[in-house]
Amino acid sequence: MSNQIKNTHNSKTYINRELSLLEFHKRVLAQANDSDHPLLERLNFLKIFSSNLDEFFEIRVAGLMKQLDLKLDTTAPDSIPNELILQEISNKAHQAVEEQYKILNQILLPELQNYGIRFIQFNDILERHKDWIKEYFFKQIQPVVTPISLDPAHPFPRLVNKSLNFIVSIEGKDAFGRHIDLAIVPAPRSLPRVVRLPDELCPAGEQHYILLSAIIQHYVNDLFPGMTATGFYQFRVTRNADLTLAADVDDLAIALKDELSSRRFGRAVRLEIDHNCPENLNHYLLEQFNLTQQELYRVRGPVNLTRFPSNFDIDVLRFKPFHPIIPKVLRHQNQIFDVLKNEDVLLHHPFDSFQPVISLLREAAKDPNVLAIKQTLYRSGPDSEIVQALVEAARNGKEVTAIIELRARFDEESNIIVANLLQEAGAVVVYGIVGYKTHAKMILIVRREGENLRRYVHLGTGNYHAGNAKMYTDYGLLTTDNDIAEDVHKIFQELTGMGRMAKLKKLFHAPFTLHDQLLNYIEQETQFALLGQTARIIIKVNALTEPQLISALYRASQAGVKVDLIIRSICCLRPQVEGLSENITVRSIVGRYLEHTRVYYFHHNGEEKLYCASADWMGRNLFSRVESCFPIENKKIKKRIIQDGLLNYLQDNTRAWELRANDQWVLIQPKENEERFIAQQYLVDQRVTKIKL
Repeated sequence: MSNQIKNTHNSKTYINRELSLLEFHKRVLAQANDSDHPLLERLNFLKIFSSNLDEFFEIRVAGLMKQLDLKLDTTAPDSIPNELILQEISNKAHQAVEEQYKILNQILLPELQNYGIRFIQFNDILERHKDWIKEYFFKQIQPVVTPISLDPAHPFPRLVNKSLNFIVSIEGKDAFGRHIDLAIVPAPRSLPRVVRLPDELCPAGEQHYILLSAIIQHYVNDLFPGMTATGFYQFRVTRNADLTLAADVDDLAIALKDELSSRRFGRAVRLEIDHNCPENLNHYLLEQFNLTQQELYRVRGPVNLTRFPSNFDIDVLRFKPFHPIIPKVLRHQNQIFDVLKNEDVLLHHPFDSFQPVISLLREAAKDPNVLAIKQTLYRSGPDSEIVQALVEAARNGKEVTAIIELRARFDEESNIIVANLLQEAGAVVVYGIVGYKTHAKMILIVRREGENLRRYVHLGTGNYHAGNAKMYTDYGLLTTDNDIAEDVHKIFQELTGMGRMAKLKKLFHAPFTLHDQLLNYIEQETQFALLGQTARIIIKVNALTEPQLISALYRASQAGVKVDLIIRSICCLRPQVEGLSENITVRSIVGRYLEHTRVYYFHHNGEEKLYCASADWMGRNLFSRVESCFPIENKKIKKRIIQDGLLNYLQDNTRAWELRANDQWVLIQPKENEERFIAQQYLVDQRVTKIKL
């Protein structure tokens, strides 16, 4: 193949993005089938897969279907028509869903019964259950359920996205003498999908739960007095949940509120229904939602596993508890400010606690010498300690500026509430730039110290969300470096004011300089390799889709650059292809924690350039978002990130999946006589050892 790979691609050089994302979801599903994981964690992985698949259909599949509906010619770099992609998605998704319920019904539920946890379905209801179920139905369910008959006066109802519903076939006449054949029973969202039975109805030491669908089915005739239900089948429709905002909106918050209400009733993209539902009812529902057999999914269990309980208090069925540590340098200081005056501090979540970030803001809120706080917020709920600290700072007279990205997907409503809280406290709230999501993770604190002002900065790869920091792997850098602080200050000015692109000293930022700088660094490694010098690139991101970067990596591989890519989910680059990418390896780590760090390493003829960033290598991050990429210059911190955040993951032989040239992801297995090595567990053990010392 030619050494000059153009930026145009086809399926031989570019893996389809949607199919690659679906493969990631299947790797998550595989965790539910992994007996190395504790039982309840496997159930949790099954729920995560269900949630991931919901979003995949709501956003990615919905987008493809919308393009077809509008007859838009939007050929992806892989050059595969959308019709074929949707067909392949359907094939793979149907197989995955079948595997999902097989794992649930044949493995997880039977194993849970061994621990006294049992789920009662309709056919499992015993005589001793009936009195309690009857009372629960008439007191808790019937008063809030609204059965809807289907006749000329009652057309098919508008059903909310992902809501649980039942289609009921009926015989007989209603109170007005009408023959009714069909009815819809929506399950109110206020009702739990699984209800715990009283202990006295269970064998000693056991916990029994009954599905809401089983209770309603048992008493469905009471919803239709004088008539007889001859069939009862659960179903759920998934709709397009993406939001579309015009570029010329007058008020982003108001426009977003209007769009949120429409999300619940977008175009239908998937229908899930009981596996035993008759064909005539399947066909009827598909017609109502304008769907085809390709979008029909028959399921053997609850149609929404995301609401299935998994919070049982059985420690042996959970991961061994791990409590993140406070870095030693911060443990015995009264003020974080005193530490940062003398040295930078690196936090690697969730192995290091997120508490220092919260403590820094709390100190800043109370400190009379702090004059101003500026922060970007992408996913931080109104109950967040971060938000509470900013509210306190504003009330204490600090100049607080919050750049809130209202359009963080599925957190839009929460972000609007956060914006209102901060505004009421007196903070300046800015919604970023219309047309560009603000995805950078930055805090800037201005503090008076004697006659001078000193700036304290936090830069991160992940969101300011304490919950995420316990589950996602991310890096955060605390520093007072003057050049970095000046760069962060300029980016905030870009976000809040009007003016030309800021010229930065050390940071790269999207949508301005980051993409070009990445191409430059790849090209430099390519040139080093062509000169016969050592050349290496290691990139750890969540996704790699950007065609120009992929082309540049192909050129680097052909020149002899060793390229190691650690990609959590989507990877459109095709590795290990002779003459194209034989020097490129791609692996994905899927385990206890969600891999979220973005780290870029370039050998650079021995000078070792290392950056952390908020940006993945995707077109949206590099061209349609405000992103920050910051250098790691401290030798000790640089060494730590290279070892713990990169090489450590390249050594994993148990939780790592490797992408092959044929698009297949293969789980890496320890070689004969080789010890198992799990990168995340190594980092946990490392912190446990530090605490003991």
